[in-house]
Amino acid sequence: MKRIYVNEDRCIGCHLCEWECAFANSGLDKMFKLKGRFGSEFVPRIQVEGGEKSDINFAVNCRHCTGAVCVQSCIAGALSKTDEGMVVIDREKCVGCFTCVLVCPFGAIMPAADGKAAQKCMLCTDNSVGEPNCVKYCPNDAIVYEER
Repeated sequence: MKRIYVNEDRCIGCHLCEWECAFANSGLDKMFKLKGRFGSEFVPRIQVEGGEKSDINFAVNCRHCTGAVCVQSCIAGALSKTDEGMVVIDREKCVGCFTCVLVCPFGAIMPAADGKAAQKCMLCTDNSVGEPNCVKYCPNDAIVYEER
């Protein structure tokens, strides 16, 4: 299965991947419409960590783990694995207990902006983009989408 991998030695912490992610999952037709709504109404499913106190920046996203503890701990059955191995979330089934947020060892699952369900990276398969926007628009190829 293809996954997103981060080359932290190339990441400059520009946060463009966060903006592209929020835009790809917003349903909006222009990115400027995110202004004032980014982080409140539209929360990116990828988060850049690092910065001022560190020379290292890296993007945190779902790793679609083989033995995904988030899937095992979901009391509502909202998290599951596809036949291809991708961990997906069904927002309709999610009861908002956020156990998955607590158990994810990478901090890649977070509450959605509405606070009613969890959200995570689903490789842009749940929107009309078709390929991960964070990968497509990373200016330094710090984020790649490949099979290893």
